[in-house]
Amino acid sequence: MELTKIAFGGGCHWCTEAVFQSLIGVEKVEQGWVASTAKNNTFSEAVIVYFDENKIDLKTLIQIHLSTHKSTSNHSFRNKYRSAIYYVDAHQQEKSKEIMEELQPNFDAKIITQILEFKNFKPSTDEFQNYYQQNPEKPFCEKYINPKLTFLLEKFSNKVDQSKVSHLNSTT
Repeated sequence: MELTKIAFGGGCHWCTEAVFQSLIGVEKVEQGWVASTAKNNTFSEAVIVYFDENKIDLKTLIQIHLSTHKSTSNHSFRNKYRSAIYYVDAHQQEKSKEIMEELQPNFDAKIITQILEFKNFKPSTDEFQNYYQQNPEKPFCEKYINPKLTFLLEKFSNKVDQSKVSHLNSTT
């Protein structure tokens, strides 16, 4: 099985990692910092997602990404939490633009998510990898990540690997 690679940045990479790890067809998520070849080449929190296109498509991944972070809000932490889709080839770049244009009417405000070329990645330290899976009871996870996963269960339930979020079913 050949996996497709793309990266996403938005909010905290712990949150972004947990969202994508819970999806059917996402086989691997690497958490850390991504830089692009764009003018602003600073690193920001992001994840690399490796997925099986036979199980989940790029449109669904982008739709979930845009819906699970503040993709229409330009706040003071945008350098650290850049809202971005980091493409790895020209086809992904074009497809990502088309998908964002198609999804824009579903949002009340303009999507500010940038489509940037993936250039470099620095992984988080081991202690922060798989953060949610290792620490679902931590206050940060309960306050910030659980609501995102509950949203996924409500809006994208057919795309969620129920075994990865089964602990939420007893609390919702």
